[in-house]
Amino acid sequence: MGRGLFITGTDTGVGKTFVTAGILRSLNAMGYRSCPMKPAETGCATRGGLLVPADALKLLEASGLNEPLDTVNPYRFRHALAPSASAEKDNAVISKKKIIAGYNMLRKKYDFTIVEGSGGMMVPLYKKYLFIDLIKDMDIPLIIVARPGLGTINHTLLTLKAARDVGINVIGVILNHSMKAAKDASVSSNPNMIRSIGKADILGEVPFAAKAESVLMKKTFRNIVNNILLNRESCTG
Repeated sequence: MGRGLFITGTDTGVGKTFVTAGILRSLNAMGYRSCPMKPAETGCATRGGLLVPADALKLLEASGLNEPLDTVNPYRFRHALAPSASAEKDNAVISKKKIIAGYNMLRKKYDFTIVEGSGGMMVPLYKKYLFIDLIKDMDIPLIIVARPGLGTINHTLLTLKAARDVGINVIGVILNHSMKAAKDASVSSNPNMIRSIGKADILGEVPFAAKAESVLMKKTFRNIVNNILLNRESCTG
């Protein structure tokens, strides 16, 4: 049975998909067979009458696998809303049992299954069932992707507390420069603040770069993956 990792964000737009793809590429380059899973994707464009999950396709491409898209991404919706709201507009019903069964099937086939959520952990998947509930039910360790600048301490510490309060095992935090912007003074102090107050490992800091597979990015994600692997016993979910 392979190991699992769940990638969540402190918010939407923090670069979860970019980070997840980087982890997949690095794991594969290091000889591990790793597969992505995106339980639900919203805001999908329609092409040829079919919904196209852009993030799930990016992750599948990064993995280099031919795993069926419906296995990697069991639910996709048109409206750019929380999955629960988008599913309701499309008259669809999301089943956690289907998601967890798909995850367990992938774990049997691959060394790592990397699951990417939608937005943050408190986003509703269906009705009052949140992504934090799914992570708990999947019994999977968590990695948090956060912005590097002003405001990230509050968002990151809240995410850490929410996860730990329900018994989720947090491996650490990745700070991602998803946008090209002038550094504010907090960028240099935030990692230590999160580490000391949140008692969380900073697994790495991803610089802004136009090319996902540049030498710099490959080195960055290799270091991040090495830090994840140091916590091997945590990667059992």
